[in-house]
Amino acid sequence: MVEDFILSYASLVAKYPEKLKIETNDIDNEYGEITLFADREDVGKLIGKEGKMINAVKTVITGCKAKGSKSYRINIRAYEK
Repeated sequence: MVEDFILSYASLVAKYPEKLKIETNDIDNEYGEITLFADREDVGKLIGKEGKMINAVKTVITGCKAKGSKSYRINIRAYEK
């Protein structure tokens, strides 16, 4: 559910939505890490000025915790050439 939301959001913002990829790592039963890989041009757009875009996504993910009881950390990385 969380991964689908992040991918949908990122697809709307990104210039190259076809290059988006998500990896999820479970750290333990209560904590997970989501890494969103994007084109180098899109990383700045996804983070936003002063981190406002990514902070909004983190707020929504925190709201999802009430349903799923799992906390997530999100990272945005550019593809390496």
